[in-house]
Amino acid sequence: MGFLSRIRRLMSGQTNLVGGIDVYAPVSGEIVPIEKVPDVVFAEKIVGDGLAIKPKGSQILAPVDGTIGKIFETNHAFSIESPQGLELFVHFGVGTVELRGNGFKRLAEEGQVVKVGEPILEFDLAYLKEQVESLLTPVVLANMEDIRTLDKRQGSIEAGKDVIFSVEL
Repeated sequence: MGFLSRIRRLMSGQTNLVGGIDVYAPVSGEIVPIEKVPDVVFAEKIVGDGLAIKPKGSQILAPVDGTIGKIFETNHAFSIESPQGLELFVHFGVGTVELRGNGFKRLAEEGQVVKVGEPILEFDLAYLKEQVESLLTPVVLANMEDIRTLDKRQGSIEAGKDVIFSVEL
């Protein structure tokens, strides 16, 4: 994704990425190291670095101001790009794709411009708890090659209110 984002920025005349960005909690809960997610793609940072959240509540919110990229057909994951070019991927749980959208409801659309804290997806926590291996929700930086520093937080967080990590571009 990083290569394509660089091409897109070049084509649109956008200059190199500069500055720092705070990424807010897309779901309320407890921060967990990304390495603890029971999925090798996330645990080994194949898609990028970040962290996971043991979720509570019923909504996934925009973690940054930006444009919704892709919302998976099954409504369990989405990507978002900030105006500065930071690309994030939010994926609810492990095994949720097999549910074919059951337990999820889309509240935003692809291409929609959103602000931090605006609802993107809704989920039925009780239902999902019974259906999948893990509810850990990875929040991953998809364009790590553009990141100079990543400062991860710890502890309990509230969706849309608490910063989960800060990034220097």
